[in-house]
Amino acid sequence: MSSLQPVRGTHDHLPEDARRHRDVVDTARAVVALYGYQEMSTPIFEFSEVFKRTLGDTSDIVTKEMYTFEDRGGDTVTLRPEGTAAVARAFISGGLQQQLPLKFFLWGPMFRYERPQKGRLRQFHQIDIELLGIAEPMGDVEIVAAGAHVLEALGVLDKTTLELNTLGDTESRDAYRAALVAYFEGHIDRLSADSRERLGRNPLRILDSKDEGDREIVKDAPVFADHLTQAATDYFARVREGLERIGVSYALNPRLVRGLDYYCHTAFEFTTTELGAQGAVIAGGRYDGLIQQMGGPPTPGIGWAGGIERLALLADKSLDAPRPVALVPIGEAAEATAEILAAKLRHAGFAIDLGFRGGLKRRMKDANKANARVAVLLGEDELARDGATLRDLDTGEQSEVSLASLEDALVPYR
Repeated sequence: MSSLQPVRGTHDHLPEDARRHRDVVDTARAVVALYGYQEMSTPIFEFSEVFKRTLGDTSDIVTKEMYTFEDRGGDTVTLRPEGTAAVARAFISGGLQQQLPLKFFLWGPMFRYERPQKGRLRQFHQIDIELLGIAEPMGDVEIVAAGAHVLEALGVLDKTTLELNTLGDTESRDAYRAALVAYFEGHIDRLSADSRERLGRNPLRILDSKDEGDREIVKDAPVFADHLTQAATDYFARVREGLERIGVSYALNPRLVRGLDYYCHTAFEFTTTELGAQGAVIAGGRYDGLIQQMGGPPTPGIGWAGGIERLALLADKSLDAPRPVALVPIGEAAEATAEILAAKLRHAGFAIDLGFRGGLKRRMKDANKANARVAVLLGEDELARDGATLRDLDTGEQSEVSLASLEDALVPYR
């Protein structure tokens, strides 16, 4: 393949794609600001240990999908495959414990080496919110509600289903893990090689297996709800009651799990059937043990991430570029005047398309190509009268205005 092609699993964001992606980001930013989330960002690469310690040495992301390399200083670094671990690292290294609770919004590119398909890329982009320092069920309710609000603002909430489950507390998780191990050991001869390896280290990850044989076995596996402590049951009940109070509908999914030990209590996904195999558009959960596992102070946390590419596909709307005012100078003297006017009008907040070359016909063709709303014609006759001709490019109507009043005359076309 030509080296002048984009790398497999990446693509260019030309203006239409860029507008659609910006619409997702801008919409999410505006919505979560209503909940008090403030924008931050982290580097797109971190020391590899940040992700190995948080995602688990046996996870597919770490063993198969991370872009990891040694830099010129001999450090092993990784392009970030997800945002939460990077936020937790920023919390620890920034010494932010005294500022809790913290509400963060971030967005940007993530990187995973996996088979590209619709809605899944090797360089993909996510929006992400994280709530640190709140251990109460109200935090879970707010996080889920913010996700639903973003989807509603994008016009796609009715295309999704909120799937909800609980991962319980540590005692619940230990009991469930023991039940899973006992169950899967009874079917060990039928498990895939990957799942047999996971059985001793992290049996919950078998529940995520894509192997068809594993999936058949998983159908009859124990469910988490049967191994919850009373405290965990009560916590989940309060989350569900909170969502019901504010009108956020959900469907219980007892097979929705997170395989890492720092996850607990609420796990959720907004899924859709409109994007083929890539069903989740927003996924999140509570991760009270994460920051402590990374070497920081015990700090509760919960958050979610949404795939920008998937959300843009689901929204499936074309966003028009702003329609500019076209300045159409005819002759050298008019070009000089047009340059002055373009600078003045742009500083006044008008989008200006300035014709660079050609006669009237060529420049008007360029104005139409730019989808201009109105053309300002500057010829010798107009300049002699210290004026300009305004031509409405939708209606064809024309009028002459003085240059002194041009800015006011263009206000309806802003």
